[in-house]
Parts: sequence; C-alpha cells; structure tokens
Amino acid sequence: IVTNLINMKIAKLNLDGRTTWAKVVSENQAVKLPDDFSLADWKGFEPFTGSTFEINRNKLVAPALPTSKIICIGKNYADHAAEMGGAVPELPIIFSKYPTALNGPYSEIVLPKISHQVDYEAELVVVVGKRAKDIPQENAMAHVLGYTCGNDVSARDWQKGRPGGQWLVGKSFDTFAPIGPWITTADEVPDPGQLNVTSRLNGKVMQDASTRLLIYPIEHLVSYLSQFFTLDVGDLIFTGTPAGVGAGRTPPVFLKSGDQIEVTVSGLGTISNRCV
Repeated sequence: IVTNLINMKIAKLNLDGRTTWAKVVSENQAVKLPDDFSLADWKGFEPFTGSTFEINRNKLVAPALPTSKIICIGKNYADHAAEMGGAVPELPIIFSKYPTALNGPYSEIVLPKISHQVDYEAELVVVVGKRAKDIPQENAMAHVLGYTCGNDVSARDWQKGRPGGQWLVGKSFDTFAPIGPWITTADEVPDPGQLNVTSRLNGKVMQDASTRLLIYPIEHLVSYLSQFFTLDVGDLIFTGTPAGVGAGRTPPVFLKSGDQIEVTVSGLGTISNRCV
C-alpha cells in the first residue's frame, strides 16, 4: 500500500518487544512507519510503500515520547471550576504529571494503596510538534502537531487532602495519564474548539461537553506556556476537564477496582481503561 503522511493518525505500538510508530489506515489496520520516523519532522517524510498489519489494541501504547513533558491546565471549564468550589481562574492554572504516569489507551489504571479517592478527568490533549519559546498567540497553532484523548486521573485525597495541596503527587501516580489511542494530526481537525469531550464510567455518561467552552483556548495556552518554559516536540498539554468528575458529585463517585472508565473526543477516538 502507498500511503501519504499528511492528514494522518499516528499510533505507537509494542511489536515483538520493541515500540514502533505506525500510520493508522483504517479502524483495524496500520502501516509501520520508517525506523527513522520522527515527530519533529513527520511532514517531511515522503509517501512510502509498506504492507498493512492488523492493529491489536493490546499492543497500542501511549503515543508519546518517553521524555515528553505532561503539562496540565486546571479548572479550564467554568462549570468544572464551579463544581469544585472555585471561581473562574484569572490566569490559567498550570500543573504537571511526571512522564512515568503515562499509560496506554487500553492499559490498566492501578489504584494506589495509599489513596482512596481516585477520580477521572476526560480531556482533549494537545501534542506539540515544533519547539516553541515566547511565541505570539497568532503563531501558536503552527506549533501543534495534533491531538489525542486523555484521562487526567487524580488522587483527590492527595491533591487536596494533604497540607499545602499535593497536586504533583496526587496527579503523578504511575498509570495516571492514559492517552491515545493515537495522535490525530492537526490537518484532520478543522476546529479543535468544536470537539465533544465525553467520559463513561461502566457505560454511564459522566461528562459530556464541548471544547468551545474552554476558558483558555488552545492557541492561548500554547503561547502562554511558552513564556515560562520551552515547549519541546512531543510535549503533551492536557487542556482541562468539564463538569461531571467524581469529586463534584453528591455523593462523590470515586474509581474502584473493576471499574471501566472511557474517554471519547469526537473525531479522535476512545480510550478505555480498567481499574485494578
């Protein structure tokens, strides 16, 4: 099959003990990308010839670089800020997860023994495709490679229930950043400000909102973040979660062993993770 790399979905798979990038050509098939494929210059690859293989969802891993920064935006939907007892933030609330929290689109979420209030947060995730530092907002989207689905899994009893608010550790437990199932390049997403973000817990819809409700849209976030630190190729920006998280419900709903939590972003796919 001859395939073009512009307008594509880029998956990462574990094949025979090593990870490889692949282009998704249909719901169940992919073509392995060249060994020298790079997220930094993916548009520079010429069309190439390769044989298709069937996608085994159990072999899909997080479509990210091991060194990717995981940058997260808090309370970026007004209704979520309200359900968590806060006003709309005057500036973006920025926190992070460690790269060791990265998790595959269908891998298990491990519930820590030292936390009993683990929550879900469905989010649109931006993947950086071009190094950015101090960039103006009007040029920000040129630095976006594409988008993927994410779940900002959060241990609320550590994030909020410890002295000082332990956001970093509450957000960074291993497996607490499932993303995927692949990166959909920006060419395929005409307007990332018009996507539906949905979560389902054991089949029940818990969150359902549009990215048009983002307080700080993507171009603002990319430009704003680049004023503080360099955004590198492959960095991930979790753009915030809408209302409906477990901690905002009465009574609260926290994840327990055996739960299946799904995140869907329209046009990008669905990730589905079982809690153990």
